[in-house]
Amino acid sequence: MAKDETMSTSDINENDAADLREETAEAAPEVAEHDRLSALEADLAEAKAAILYAQAETQNVRRRFEKEAQDAKTYAATAFARDVLSVADNLTRALSAIPPELRDDDKLKGLVAGLEATGRELDSVFARHGISKIVAVGEQLDPNRHQAMMEVPSSDAEPGTILQEIQAGYMIRDRLLRPALVGVAKTPE
Repeated sequence: MAKDETMSTSDINENDAADLREETAEAAPEVAEHDRLSALEADLAEAKAAILYAQAETQNVRRRFEKEAQDAKTYAATAFARDVLSVADNLTRALSAIPPELRDDDKLKGLVAGLEATGRELDSVFARHGISKIVAVGEQLDPNRHQAMMEVPSSDAEPGTILQEIQAGYMIRDRLLRPALVGVAKTPE
C-alpha cells in the first residue's frame, strides 16, 4: 500500500505540474501581449516626442528666417547710407564755411538758399529711412555710440562729458551706422 500511496503522490505531483503548466501557458500570452503593448506604447511616446521636437525646430527655423528677412529689409540701405553720410558731412562743412557777409551778398543768396534746402532735403530723406543723428555734445561718453578722439582739460565739465563733436554720428533705427567722433572732458592737471 505504501507503493500505491507513493504513486498517487506522484500522480498528484504530476497533475499539479500539468495544471501549473496550463496556467503558465495561459498566462504567457497575456505577459507577452502586455510586453508587446508596453513596447508599442514606448515607441509611440518616442515618436510623439520626435514629432514635437521636429515641429519646434521647424518653427524656430521659420522665426529665424522671418527675422533675418525683416532685418535684411530694414537694414538693406546700411552700406549706401554710410556712403551718403560723407556727402552730408561735406554739405554741412560747406554751409558752415560760408561767412555771414557772403550769406547776405545778393549774388550768393540763391546759392546759399539752395545749399540749405539741399541739406534739409537730405535730413528729410534720412528721417524717412530711419537714419538719425546722434546727439553728442553735453552727453556722457557712450562707447557704443561715440568714439573719443581727444581729451580736453576742463574744470567746468565732469570727466567723460562730451565737449566737442568732431564728426556727427548716425543711427539707422536701433543700430549704429557711424559713431560720433568727439572730444571728451578730463580733469585739469
